[in-house]
Amino acid sequence: MLAFFDYLRHLARKRRWSADLATGRHGEDLAHRYLKSKGFTIVARNYRLSAGDAEADVIGWQGDELVFVEVKTRQSGEYGPPDRAVGEEKRQHLRRVAREYVRKTGTQWDQVRFDVVSVILADPPEVEWLPGAFKV
Repeated sequence: MLAFFDYLRHLARKRRWSADLATGRHGEDLAHRYLKSKGFTIVARNYRLSAGDAEADVIGWQGDELVFVEVKTRQSGEYGPPDRAVGEEKRQHLRRVAREYVRKTGTQWDQVRFDVVSVILADPPEVEWLPGAFKV
């Protein structure tokens, strides 16, 4: 039943947004649900820096670790796994977001982890979670 509602939400987004933005948000929805099923407590989605130039797709707690998650979504795996699109520039942006968020919440830096979730919108969708994908 959830898949049906995901599909309807995705269709509505495709009418209002660009195809890439709608696809990315659909992947974030799937990643959010996946991470919750793995025991995450999600505290923020699409968290942006106050300057607006960097964003974390998902922020959540897994046990005593605060996890900043980058979600990469593709229609197919034809050009390789989506996580390969997380380059050094994106990692730097995510680190900046983490520094601001940690400062605001009073979290210790040694509790921070960076993960990547790859989503391929096959039938059924393929979700791959890479915990600790890169270093703090």
